[in-house]
Parts: sequence; structure tokens; C-alpha cells
Amino acid sequence: MQMQIGRMLELMHREAVKRHAPVFRAETATKQTPFTILVFTMLSARTKDEATTKTVTRLFVRAKTPKQIVSLGQRKLEKLLYGVGFYRVKARHLIAICRMLEEQDGVPDTLEGLLQLPGVGRKTANIVLARAFGKNTLGVDVHVHRISNRLGIVRTKRPEDTERSLVNSIPKRYIRSLNRDFVAFGQTVCLPRKPSCNICPLNQTCRRIGVKENCQECRY
Repeated sequence: MQMQIGRMLELMHREAVKRHAPVFRAETATKQTPFTILVFTMLSARTKDEATTKTVTRLFVRAKTPKQIVSLGQRKLEKLLYGVGFYRVKARHLIAICRMLEEQDGVPDTLEGLLQLPGVGRKTANIVLARAFGKNTLGVDVHVHRISNRLGIVRTKRPEDTERSLVNSIPKRYIRSLNRDFVAFGQTVCLPRKPSCNICPLNQTCRRIGVKENCQECRY
């Protein structure tokens, strides 16, 4: 790795803050409790953070606890979740999750426990463990998978392989913040189709793997 990961994350974070990355606003919207972090992360699957933030804010005005969300019922909850991808399925999963949390007395703080919740996959579980419980876990979403391969940090085809490779190669003290900083950077600078390489603070070390040479935004 040509640049130390700590310095890389620092530069990513600084640039993303300057450009008001949606993921930072999302953190404010969740109030940073295990339950709100779980709800936001589960709802954000296949949905932009801007839309998820609006939806979660609207939801928490009406219902803030598992019991209150269950009491809304499926139809009312669907209306509140309209705007996120697969909102009907997520409404069903969220009600089931809230019922389980009432019985379990809180959000599980283990990977195994979180994976038992309907609609919660490995990525969501790892993000919740890192952000809500301070554990050194890494949720690999499209941003983390794309950017780590584009930079040449890993050479992987599947997110689960990316997770394994990163966790095995990066110092533990950086694992917890990697998802947030990669996501923020991916939302503002290292975009999927037209990355803004001309303003990227990593453009001297990035290998630009998979980036088209004729992309105007990629020239520097």
C-alpha cells in the first residue's frame, strides 16, 4: 500500500466533510443509539442516504421505540417508509425486528444475534456492531468494495472477499471508521461512474483500476 491507511482515511474524511457527504447527516439523524442505527442501516439498503435520512426522520417523529413502531401496523409503516427501496418488504421486516427486540430487551451486540433479525445481513450487522457498540467490524457495501479495488488495496470480486482481505491487512484501529470514511468519499469524490480524480487528494497514489481513461472528470 503506497500510502498509509491512516493518512488515506484522514484525507478521505477531510474531503468528504468539506463536501457535506450525506452519510454524516445520516449519523446526526439516527441520534447514534443502537436501535436508531440499526433501523437506519437496515432501511438504507439499496437506497441513497439522503432518502433514508428523510424517511428515518419522518418515522421517528411518529414512533421512536420498537413498541411504538409495532403499534403503527403494516400499512401506516409502509406509508412512512415510502421513499426507500423495497419499502413494503422493509416495513414487514422492521415490525418483525421490533417484536423480537421487545422480547430480547434490546439490540443484540453480537454478529450472530444481529443476523437472526429479519432483513439484517452481514453488512448491516457489521456496521451496527462498529457504530453502535464500538467493535472492530467492517461492513462492506458498494462504496467500500468499489474504492478499495479501485485504489488497488484489494483485488476481489465479492464483498465478502473484500471484507476478509481488508480485515486481515488493515490495523484494527482503523477498521471501525473505514466504512464511514469510504462511504463518505464514495458519495462525494470517488463516484461509481465518473470519479472526480482531478480533485481527489489520493490521485497521485490511486491505481485507478477500472476507471475509463477517456473520462473527462478523471483527468488530472
